[in-house]
Amino acid sequence: MATDKFETSLKKLEDIVRRMETGSLSLEDSLKAFEEGVKHAAFCSGRLDDAERRVEILLKQRDGSLKREPFETDES
Repeated sequence: MATDKFETSLKKLEDIVRRMETGSLSLEDSLKAFEEGVKHAAFCSGRLDDAERRVEILLKQRDGSLKREPFETDES
């Protein structure tokens, strides 16, 4: 899964949720799908956390120049 892209993993997660919502999977298949979904959800969450840490805000200074500052959330 480490080589998966965020978008690919998110699509797989959406597909898993869609299949599980139909109610047509057996218990065993549902458990396997759930386990796979948890892995994709954790991967996506980690990638989003990484992206959030990398985001910078450009602040305009009084002289018109731009100053970079790290984006910080209330949790930071």
